[in-house]
Amino acid sequence: MTPSATPVRRPNYWDYIRVEELLALQGGLASDETGLSNDEVLFISVHQVYELWFKLVLRELGVVRDLFRADHVAETALAGAVHGCQRITTILRRCVDHFEVIETLPTAGYLSFRDKLMPASGFQSAQLRQIEILLGLEATDRIPLGAEGDYLAALKDHAGGNSTAFERVQAQLADRPSFLEVFHAWLERTPIDGVALGDEGDVEVLDCFVEAYSAAHGREIDRSHASALERTMGAIDRATLDERYSAEKRALRDFLSPQGEDGPATRRRRAATLFILTYQDLPLLSWPGALVEAVIEMEQALLIFRQRHARMVERVIGRRTGTGGSSGVDYLDQTALRYRIFKDLWAVRTYQIRPEAAPSLERAAFYGFRADSGQSPSATLNG
Repeated sequence: MTPSATPVRRPNYWDYIRVEELLALQGGLASDETGLSNDEVLFISVHQVYELWFKLVLRELGVVRDLFRADHVAETALAGAVHGCQRITTILRRCVDHFEVIETLPTAGYLSFRDKLMPASGFQSAQLRQIEILLGLEATDRIPLGAEGDYLAALKDHAGGNSTAFERVQAQLADRPSFLEVFHAWLERTPIDGVALGDEGDVEVLDCFVEAYSAAHGREIDRSHASALERTMGAIDRATLDERYSAEKRALRDFLSPQGEDGPATRRRRAATLFILTYQDLPLLSWPGALVEAVIEMEQALLIFRQRHARMVERVIGRRTGTGGSSGVDYLDQTALRYRIFKDLWAVRTYQIRPEAAPSLERAAFYGFRADSGQSPSATLNG
């Protein structure tokens, strides 16, 4: 007799996403949730959902970072990087939406179980700290939490030993470079008017672009200044406007003349960012332009998440001291205000000009498509 074949086990929905295991995890500090209020189960569930979203953000961000580790980033890879940043932005927006669910907690309902959380704090979310580190937030930029002081100390267990959260963050700190570092290196390699870093005459071409752009920017400021003066009401207003528009011109000069050991590299990447955004209608600069926009949109979503978090906390518990010993809402407001990672991308918005006012390029054809081969000169754009 022929032995019967072993039947193929077909998956079920509940097996594939492990529904039973997932639904058994909302007990908090108790063995199960039967003795908990609906308010507490809601509080636990929403924070678990946050951690799942953070897991996806870390995966996407890691892939995007790794794309830029190479000395040459193929233009075809930029579409994937833009998609990854856009997915992260979408996830962070959904995280913002979840604060509405937490806000259904009445203050009294939350206070009925809040004390059992102490000294636990949302600050101890290792994955959120990992996201910050992988993006490029430096420890020196961090705001002291409060009672714990150093942010790593807040991730240790209560006996001072290493916890899983502490080990996660330490591993992330060792996983260099950050996305900010590889993104900056990519910008520095961007050819300015067809001449890349290391090519003959690269410094001279960079200087020419900076000079031409500064002159065009100055003309745009003068244009806006003249228009504003036509509408001013008095001598005091005129003097104020004169100083403000003059300050805008000085600000661009300072932005493109950074000092210090990293000055030349900083100058080049800032000029490259302005170059990409100014000429992004050229075929070979369209994806770099889309990437710059996707990165700032991603950070904006993170900033909005922080701001929304602060307002949710203020609505539910006011300005009480946080369960982890922080200043609560005041601390959250400071992080929303000061935690900027891609600072240059925000700064260039002040210095952008109208496309029709941009200086002409000597080698604009470098950024077009080659009709003879059907290919763009992508091998040299960011080599």
